[in-house]
Amino acid sequence: VIPQLPHLDIAVFMKTATEVGGDYYDFHVHLDGTLTVILGDATGHGMMSGMMVSIMKSLFMSDRTNKALKPFFENASAAIKDMQLGRLMMALNCVQISKNKIITTNAGMPSLIIYRNDSQTVEEVVINNMPLGAMKEVVYDVKEIKIEKGDTLLMMSDGFAELKNQNQEMYGYKRARNSFEDSAKKEPEEIITYLRAESRNWTNSLEPDDDVTFVVIKVK
Repeated sequence: VIPQLPHLDIAVFMKTATEVGGDYYDFHVHLDGTLTVILGDATGHGMMSGMMVSIMKSLFMSDRTNKALKPFFENASAAIKDMQLGRLMMALNCVQISKNKIITTNAGMPSLIIYRNDSQTVEEVVINNMPLGAMKEVVYDVKEIKIEKGDTLLMMSDGFAELKNQNQEMYGYKRARNSFEDSAKKEPEEIITYLRAESRNWTNSLEPDDDVTFVVIKVK
């Protein structure tokens, strides 16, 4: 369920490439109104990635009231590694939004992109952390960033940038960033409509090989 909050406008889109998807998103609204958003992508496809999504959902649900991102990521990574699932891992992006700032970390997902309303420019929040489950003992970096009214955030899985056209060319992260910049003044639902149209144009309406997920959040 997408939270309804007075200071945020949120839209989500997910299209799975198979019946059991490996992409996963979730929300939690804390008692003080802070919103935690996670978007993840399990390695592989089918039943194994679906199992990883279930594990990640359980880990998030059991610790969702805890606002400390660093220990959550480090403990989740250790827990997944302890399950001895081989090469099965979870890439995960997390954004915690309060009125004038975000706290964010990223474990192997495409970077969070922020459209700045004042300067009308986009910036990528690059955080180079390992996917969850890659190593048992790993330190996760966390960033704190100021946000203002009119700013828009895009979280996405790699399925969008990795869409292929008829010549097997990938859409790429530069085009993905540019497409977001071109549409970022719109409302979140309209941004997603625009990104989906760009996807269909690039692939000539062919079905994607990977899950494609967008979470768009505009600060009101």
